[in-house]
Amino acid sequence: MVSDVQPFSSSPIERNGDPTPCIPEYGGANVCGIIPGVLGGADLPDWMPSAVADASAVVVLVLDGLGWRQLGERADVAPVLNSLAGGPISTVAPSTTATALSSIATGLTPAEHGILGYRMLMRGAVTNMLRWATDEGVRRHDVSPRELQPARAFCGQRVPYVTSQELIGSSFSDAHLFGGVAHGYRALSSLPVVVSELVKSGATFVHAYYPGVDKIAHERGFGEFYDAELASADRMVDDLLNRLPRDAVVLVTADHGQVEVGDRLVYPSDDVLRVVELQSGEGRMRWMHARPGAEDELFEAACEEFGDFAWVRRRSEVIEECWFGPHFPAPMNGRLGDVVIAPFAPVSLFEEADSGPFNLICRHGSLTEDEVLVPLIAGQGRG
Repeated sequence: MVSDVQPFSSSPIERNGDPTPCIPEYGGANVCGIIPGVLGGADLPDWMPSAVADASAVVVLVLDGLGWRQLGERADVAPVLNSLAGGPISTVAPSTTATALSSIATGLTPAEHGILGYRMLMRGAVTNMLRWATDEGVRRHDVSPRELQPARAFCGQRVPYVTSQELIGSSFSDAHLFGGVAHGYRALSSLPVVVSELVKSGATFVHAYYPGVDKIAHERGFGEFYDAELASADRMVDDLLNRLPRDAVVLVTADHGQVEVGDRLVYPSDDVLRVVELQSGEGRMRWMHARPGAEDELFEAACEEFGDFAWVRRRSEVIEECWFGPHFPAPMNGRLGDVVIAPFAPVSLFEEADSGPFNLICRHGSLTEDEVLVPLIAGQGRG
């Protein structure tokens, strides 16, 4: 259990100079631009794999949690994925599933679609955005997905998306995939079958999602289990390519990468917590919401306590540095805390309300290259 984990107390990394956060390139090679680049009707951006230009059908396959660096380090484990043409692009901030999947589907920056983290302050309560719930229960009738995130996905086009059957109809799915047509699968082996049937029936664009790599990284870390899961995903991509016609293209990307944290948990001190009203975000991008009038005191205490291994910023600094996009609407301010702590060391900030049924070994959310860089790689069908 989390209570058995010893707090992190030693210098986490050796470094030369102050590290620089890998702020997403929202105006360039970024996950926000993938679907607008394919469906938008304009010229393809120069960072898009060229095979997309002449494709009769494009399948955008999102492999949750597969970072560019993790993929490149395992060429022998995932030979098919590593043989595809393309390179790294950036995901969004925070580098987390709820925010990044929303940006991929809608083509909007986090500041534009407003799902600004894994756990976000929403009408007075910190809410898990994937479950659309607090500890008190589901909030769908309190805050509807359409009210919070009204933008239509897929450039407003009614196109098919393929996802795990149990995710269809969830509040988060309704929030970020609104306007698409759902098609479910129950096993990894079925995903290529469902996608290929859609293409054969005339679909010229399909969005597909698989969460397994992320789940195993969280639960097992990098090692034999992770390699086995990545190999399975690689075989699935191989099967998909074999089932698609030669003039179709599979465009593989991800929502974020991973950092192995293990038991390196940081427990905020009483000096910090006494001026904290509540916390949101997650372990690698923790928002602290100050007690009234204590914003400056919180910031100074956070810098002192976390500054050696994390980027510590005020809300205004994050907005000015464009972490969530170049334009930040004022109404979004209330969804963020006063101070953010984003570790660049392989550690995670502990919060009791953010703990789960098991310790997470790999985590994400911060702005290191391991978390921010994701693949955008393409392969042509072979059928």
